Amino acid sequence: MRKQIFNIESNTDFTKTALQVFDYQFKRNRVYRSFCDLLYKHPSDISTIEDIPFLPIQFFKSRKIVSSIDEVDEVFTSSGTTGSTTSKHFVTDINLYKDSYLKGFSHFYGNIQDYVVLALLPNYLERKGSSLVFMVDDLIQKTNNSDSGFYLNNLDELAEKLVKLEHENQKVLLIGVSFALLDLVEKQQFNLKNTIVMETGGMKGRRKELVREELHKILQNGFGVNQIHSEYGMTELLSQAYSKGNGVFETPPWMKILTRDTEDALTILPKEKNGGINVIDLANYNSCSFIATQDLGKVHKNNTFEIIGRFDNSDIRGCNLMVL
Repeated sequence: MRKQIFNIESNTDFTKTALQVFDYQFKRNRVYRSFCDLLYKHPSDISTIEDIPFLPIQFFKSRKIVSSIDEVDEVFTSSGTTGSTTSKHFVTDINLYKDSYLKGFSHFYGNIQDYVVLALLPNYLERKGSSLVFMVDDLIQKTNNSDSGFYLNNLDELAEKLVKLEHENQKVLLIGVSFALLDLVEKQQFNLKNTIVMETGGMKGRRKELVREELHKILQNGFGVNQIHSEYGMTELLSQAYSKGNGVFETPPWMKILTRDTEDALTILPKEKNGGINVIDLANYNSCSFIATQDLGKVHKNNTFEIIGRFDNSDIRGCNLMVL
């Protein structure tokens, strides 16, 4: 199935594979099966991806979401605030995750060995179990370049490295959490022609939240770049979507975004309508590939999408099936 997932070339391929994955997870995933049973949804009722039930993402906080009997390779955990319940993603085949992010990066950005990867992810590095740190650490290793690496609070050192690499005309991927990137451009202004600046979102309580346009404008001016790239991923997903500017994201071929009605979680909306973000991530083959997130957004006619916010109090309305 791995080969089939990562060789999708058309909507027909995607639908065929997604329906096969749904059938597999319906039979193998106890929590997902119980959820489908409550909705009276059976594989015989499902003929399109819009028919597939999407599991509310909160279940990753309260249940072990697995579709495999294999031993767990890794447990990824969400950050969460002090005292809050964190999500746990039990990964029984870590190579599926590696395949997904390596093929995803190659799909959007080309050969990782062409880049130096500089990671400014202080809040992620300060805890264990981050899927983002796992991915970026592997990308850093795959560059085979001694200039690649993580940065915590050593912003002066990072600034020197960026200037040095710019003078060497080296392609650079600077990936960082929003508040840390803001800290960096407040210390020093740059004029980077060979660097992709990618924010992974989140002030994490360190700064006042900014709307994307305001954040990106500050970062564009500070780094001297035309666009700020973004990564859309989460603990519960093994794939990432990327934006190369203006907050418009694209998914790799094995991932698709749909939107649902905010008052009726079982109704899928047409494109260009704002709604709750549902994700199909076929790399989640051994957990659950069909997830109703707490994000609000819009899918465009060309299948790109935007994130416009979160549900109030992170509650998903219109679904009273959380008592499983």
